[in-house]
Amino acid sequence: MTSQNDGNTIFLTEQEAERIRNTVKDRLKKCSETVGHSREPRGSKEDAYRQATGASLMADMGAPDADSAQTQGGGGTIPALAVGQPYPPCVLPLQDLQPMKLADLKMDTHHRGRRLTVKRLTMKLENSVKRSPVVALVARSWIMVQDEDGEDIERLEVCLHKTRYGKDVLETASLFVIKEPYFTLTDQGEATLRIDHPSDLIICQDKVANGSEAKGNAEDVTAAEKAATACKNEGNAALEKQDFPLAHAKYTEGLRVAKQDVVSDSNPDLARDLSRNRAHVNLLLNQLDEAKSDAIASLTGREDPRSKDLDSKAYFRAGSAAYNLGQYKDAKSFFNEQLKLTPENKTAVAYLRNIEARLREQETGVYNFKKIKAGLSRSSPRVGAASFVSNTEVKDSPRRGRGLYATRDIPAGEITMCEKAFCVVWGHESEALTAMTYDVRDDKIRVSPVSLSKSIVQKLLTNPSQIEKVMDLYGDYQGDGSKGTETEDGPVVDTFRVHDIMSRNAFGPGSQFGEGGSTGLWIRAAYINHSCIANVKKEYVGDLMVLRATRPVAAGEELFHSYNESSDYDARQTALTTTWGFNCDCALCAAEKADDAAKREKRRKLASEAETFVEREPWTNVKRLTISKAKQLARSIEDTYDAERYKGLPRLASRRIQEWLALATPRR
Repeated sequence: MTSQNDGNTIFLTEQEAERIRNTVKDRLKKCSETVGHSREPRGSKEDAYRQATGASLMADMGAPDADSAQTQGGGGTIPALAVGQPYPPCVLPLQDLQPMKLADLKMDTHHRGRRLTVKRLTMKLENSVKRSPVVALVARSWIMVQDEDGEDIERLEVCLHKTRYGKDVLETASLFVIKEPYFTLTDQGEATLRIDHPSDLIICQDKVANGSEAKGNAEDVTAAEKAATACKNEGNAALEKQDFPLAHAKYTEGLRVAKQDVVSDSNPDLARDLSRNRAHVNLLLNQLDEAKSDAIASLTGREDPRSKDLDSKAYFRAGSAAYNLGQYKDAKSFFNEQLKLTPENKTAVAYLRNIEARLREQETGVYNFKKIKAGLSRSSPRVGAASFVSNTEVKDSPRRGRGLYATRDIPAGEITMCEKAFCVVWGHESEALTAMTYDVRDDKIRVSPVSLSKSIVQKLLTNPSQIEKVMDLYGDYQGDGSKGTETEDGPVVDTFRVHDIMSRNAFGPGSQFGEGGSTGLWIRAAYINHSCIANVKKEYVGDLMVLRATRPVAAGEELFHSYNESSDYDARQTALTTTWGFNCDCALCAAEKADDAAKREKRRKLASEAETFVEREPWTNVKRLTISKAKQLARSIEDTYDAERYKGLPRLASRRIQEWLALATPRR
C-alpha cells in the first residue's frame, strides 16, 4: 500500500489490510440484517455515563483507537475509515421537518423528513451535576445524549468533520437538533446516531439557548429594541473575551429582532450596528461572504462625522472580505469609497497598493517570484498573489469529460497559468491528518489526505459562494447533482461528494518546507487531463501552482500534464488506476506496453542505478571519468528503447541522467 507521491510511504501487512476489509464488511452485513428493526433501548443513565467516562479516560491516556490500523513494522497507527457508502445531506429547513423521539428510531435507517432534538446526558452525582464527557478520537467524537424529557438515552457520534472554529462541536453545546437522523451501527457493532454532514447537526449555543434568546414582541417596540440591544451588548462582551462564535450567535439573534419592521421602522441604526459588529466577527472567523454582506448592510450613507466614520469601518470590512475572496475589483471599489470618507487612512492606501499588484498579476501573468519566494517560510507557506488563468478555458474533451484548453499560442517555457490554491493543508500543520480508506465500491485500500477534505468542507460552510465551483469538479459520487444548496439554517455541503472530488483532483505541492504529506486543491488545474506526453509542467511556489509550456502550444489545443511521472510503466499504470481510476493509452504507454517484461525490468534497474548516481554525484567540478560513466549509463538506458517504436517519444527512464549531464561541468 503506497501513499501520495511525496516519498512518504505507508505500509500495511496483508493481515492488517484484510482485517480492515473484514471489519467493514461485517458491519455492512449486520446493518443489512437489521434494516428497519425497532431500536432497542439502552440500559440505565448510570451505565451510559460510565461507558462514556471510561472511554474518554482511555482516549485521554492514549489508548489504541478501535478505528486505527497498525502500520507495518510497528511504526505506529493510522486512522482507518470506510468510504463508498455515501448518502445525501438533508436539504430541507428545520421548520419543514417533523419531530420524532429516540424511541421512534429504526435501525440502519435515514429518517427522511424528520428531526430529532437531544441534549447531552446529565447525571446528578452527590452535590453536583455532571455531563457526559466527549470521547474525542482521531477521526470521530461521540457523547451520550437523552431526549428532551430525559426518558431515553442514545449514543451520538460525529464522523471526521467534528470541529468548528477549532473546537469539537460536541463540546460547544448541550442541546442539538439532528436533521433527518441516521441511526446505524459502529464498526464495533454498537448502535449510534451518526453525523457525516455537518449541516445535519444544528448546534444550539448554550448561552443563547438557555433563556437569553431574543424574542422581541412585534407589538411592543420598546421590548423588542431592548431585546436586540441586550444581544448586541452580550455580543460585544463575548467579542471582548475573544469568544467569536458566541459573539456571532448573539449578534445574529439581535439581528433577527432588529430587522423586524416594528424595530427597523423606529430605529434602523440598531440593525446597522449589529451588522457592522457581526461583519467584524465574521472576518475573524474567516466567514467572508457574510462579512461582506453585513458590512454593506450597515452603511448609513449619511454625511455627519460619526456616520462617515462608521461607514469608513464598513467599507474597510467589506473590502477586506472581498480581497480575501479574491474579488479584487470589488475590494478596490470598497477601499476607494473608504478613502473618500477618511482620506488619511493608511491601511486603505496599503490595501489599494496590494490590490493593484493582484490585478496586474491577474491580467498579465507577471509575478515577482523572487519577492514571493523570499516571503515564504514554514510558518508562512501561503503566498499573497492572484491567479492568472486568462490563457485557458474549460471545454469538453473527447473521451475525457472536460479539459483545459489554451486560448492563445503559448511559446515553450512561457507561463501557461498560475493558480492560487483553493485550499492547502501542509504536512507540518497541526490539522494535517492522513488515513487509510477502504472503498467498498472497488475493494481498494488507499492512503487519503482526509485533513484536506475536512478543510475544504469547512471553507465551503463558512463561504457558501465557493460551493458551486468546487462541486463542479469531477467525482465518482455525484449526490443529487446540485451545485450547492442553502437553507435558512445555513449552507449544505455533501461531505461524501467533497471526499470523492478531493480524491480525484488533489495535488501534492512537494516538500517545500521539509515536510511530507502536504496536499491541496487547485480548482482550475483540476480540469487538466493526464498524458504521459505532457505539454505543460507544474511547479510550486508556496501554494501558488505555476504551469509552463514544455513545447509550443497552439491556441485551441488541450493542455495535458502527467499525473504520475514515474519512468516505470507498470508502476505508473498502477498509480493511475488506483488513484484516478483509468489506464493511460497515450502513444508512450502503447510503446512501453509493447516492450517485453524482461526489457522493462532491465530499464527499471538501469533507471534506479541512474537515480542513485544522480543523488550521489554532484554535477559541479566533476571528474571526466565520472562524466564518462554517466554517458555510458545514459546510452545503456537508451538501448532499451526501440528506435523506430519510440521515434518522437520521450525516454522517461533516461530523463534524470540526461538532466545531470546537461548541468555537469568537468574538473579543470
